[in-house]
Amino acid sequence: MAQSRESLEARRKRLAYRSHHRGSKEMDLMMGSFADKFLSAFGPRELAEYERIMTCDDPELYDWLLGHTPVPHELQNGTMECLCRHVQEQFVR
Repeated sequence: MAQSRESLEARRKRLAYRSHHRGSKEMDLMMGSFADKFLSAFGPRELAEYERIMTCDDPELYDWLLGHTPVPHELQNGTMECLCRHVQEQFVR
């Protein structure tokens, strides 16, 4: 059990770092604040969903998060819904 716990923590740390270093200041702020708020509570399923989201290109992800274009069906999951809600609440006025 300790090994799986360490593995989850390593995944969280890697995802937190990547969330804060996306490449553009806007994405760093949106993804980084989401990671700071939610990653510590994510289990294996949510981490896997977030890892998949993190593979997306910034321009597409930016448009999905701001609601400019619909999220593709294959990325519609609880983690993406939480991320979109977070961005809408924190960054859209």
